[in-house]
Amino acid sequence: MLTRIAIAPSGFKESLSAQAAADAIAAGVRRVVPTAELDLIPLVDGGEGTAATLAASTGGRLVALAATGPVGERLGTHFALLGSHDTAVVEMAAVAGLSLVPRTLRDPGATTTYGVGELIRAALDTGVRRVLVGCGDSGTSDGGAGALQALGARLLDADGFELAPGGGELIRLHRVDPSGLDPRLADVELVVACNPYNVLCGERGVARVFGPQKGATPAQVERLSAGLENWARILTRDLGVTGTDLRHGAGTGASGGLGAGLAALGARLLPRFDVLLDRLDLDARLARADLVLTAEGALDRQTPRGKVPAEVARRAKLHGRPVLALAGTLGEGAHDVPGVDACTGILPAPMALAEALLRGSELLTDATERALRMILLGARLPGRAPVTPVAPVAHAAVSGTQRPFSVR
Repeated sequence: MLTRIAIAPSGFKESLSAQAAADAIAAGVRRVVPTAELDLIPLVDGGEGTAATLAASTGGRLVALAATGPVGERLGTHFALLGSHDTAVVEMAAVAGLSLVPRTLRDPGATTTYGVGELIRAALDTGVRRVLVGCGDSGTSDGGAGALQALGARLLDADGFELAPGGGELIRLHRVDPSGLDPRLADVELVVACNPYNVLCGERGVARVFGPQKGATPAQVERLSAGLENWARILTRDLGVTGTDLRHGAGTGASGGLGAGLAALGARLLPRFDVLLDRLDLDARLARADLVLTAEGALDRQTPRGKVPAEVARRAKLHGRPVLALAGTLGEGAHDVPGVDACTGILPAPMALAEALLRGSELLTDATERALRMILLGARLPGRAPVTPVAPVAHAAVSGTQRPFSVR
């Protein structure tokens, strides 16, 4: 019987936060199994919503301020102070995320992480002893160069002039002058929560893997890759980096190479789920469930490489729990994610991306309902155990208005 269901989704980029996705899935479940006990566990991966989620889960608060956005404009943003009062969370997506880059300006050779450095400086102003930087959903590929500039480093070309913003400039970098770096960095623990599969350079380097998703042409990908190689070499030389391979080290490619830039300042790059999930008691909550539902914007061959559905499925399988994944799109490898027993796309018919993003909550709720009805139908086949009675077909939508369910 489906009496306890754990709902542990990621957010859907540019559409739904993790909390909104969990709420949408829960609405779909209640249409079918209204008596089920639901455990909503919205999960963050360092990207959009990380600061707000961690602030809420620890009794902390968000600090609002203005900073430099990815295309150079000033924008309203935030960082979090956790309930312990000794840790600040800087969410890079809140100031340099892809959703903040207008579609007509998506050029990862020009976008900057300068605002990330400004948020770190603002966090230092509060007197915290630890700054946690969440990486994910970035719209940049500058290796963290902008962040280092905001923290006081000077990035100079062969003529001694400061580089312009953006990863496209890094190929011209000749020297890094660290003499102006904020001295308070030496007195805080800087931790980067990142995807360890993302590396800065090489064939699996961040420019080649993610540059095209951020708007880079093939020629720009090559320039960005060469620039990041140069960045790693000069950072290692001029900042005296030892013990960390900025080119191939785990997590150095996080958020367009921000991981490498912060590692050069002495930051520890840690697997994001080890850092972000330790307060959620996730394993015990999954173990109590009869069914685990997870979700993300896309399910494909990249999912096992550090994405939320793969981590949820891995942990659920430690307790023998079945896992259903819902996704905005199902790509190559979607049906081969370890631990995911079944997956389904949420679109009932082809539609424009803009419409799908706008209707994300509605589509996710409807898809959850369809999937749960199929699960319960299978459970009622001969030889199966009895199941909880299914709710009537007529139901309330998320908005509260009544409308019949229809298979489209």
